[in-house]
Amino acid sequence: MASFDSVLSRLEQLLDRVETLVPAAPSEVDWSAQAYRWRTVNGRGHLQAVKHPHRVELSALQNIEPQKEAIVRNTQRLVDGKPANNVLLTGARGTGKSTLIKACWNHFSDQGLRLIEVDKTDLVHLGDILALIEDRPERFIIFCDDLSFEEGELGYKALKSALDGSIAAPSSNVLFYATSNRRHLLPQTMRENLDVSYEEGELRPGDSVEEKVSLSDRFGLWLSFYPFSQDEYLAAAQYWVEHFGGEWNDRVRAQALLWHRTRGARSGRVAWQFARDFVD
Repeated sequence: MASFDSVLSRLEQLLDRVETLVPAAPSEVDWSAQAYRWRTVNGRGHLQAVKHPHRVELSALQNIEPQKEAIVRNTQRLVDGKPANNVLLTGARGTGKSTLIKACWNHFSDQGLRLIEVDKTDLVHLGDILALIEDRPERFIIFCDDLSFEEGELGYKALKSALDGSIAAPSSNVLFYATSNRRHLLPQTMRENLDVSYEEGELRPGDSVEEKVSLSDRFGLWLSFYPFSQDEYLAAAQYWVEHFGGEWNDRVRAQALLWHRTRGARSGRVAWQFARDFVD
């Protein structure tokens, strides 16, 4: 009997190990949701509905009117079923790149626009994501935040192929919106400058440089964001103080200036953080 119990215990342990290796059956997608995250468990991914998405009004974004106008126009074309571009938002941190994407989605969410957030490490699953949504009636933005790659990362090739380069035609109901602090999404080294050649009066970049800018080139619309001036920062701080129910006056203005000096930066994020700390 002891021997039988030992064999049974070992079989149970073996079954437990096998269960961890066998991917779970894919869960049903809640298509009634308006925002999703791509989640991966044991190598299998699924769309997880976001129960409480972060909703931001376009009016809350200050000092980026040209960028706001461009991305709203582009997204309107997607919603209307017209040709539109993938968008890369680059520039200074805290200036509203990610928030603008969320605000734009929120603006059109009642018109059938859906948002799918995908982490950089999950970009290798882009083929699965696109297969899930290509026949859906909704329009989708695939959102990649703080995007940049190191040499050899697999997600780089997957995203490059999905944007433009796969044998499959891009689906008309999906666009890629990504943010990054740098325009070229792969790091460039000083050594690569030595590969540049000079031919007939023209500078020609080497193959390694061409490869590193090729991903950025697949985004048809580039939007650049810059550090705020003092007046722009104060306008944003005033907006958020009043948004949270506070009163703007000279004393609050002085406190806002002191706040940004302790942070060493002026941006919409710093203004928002000041207001959250200051208003009772």
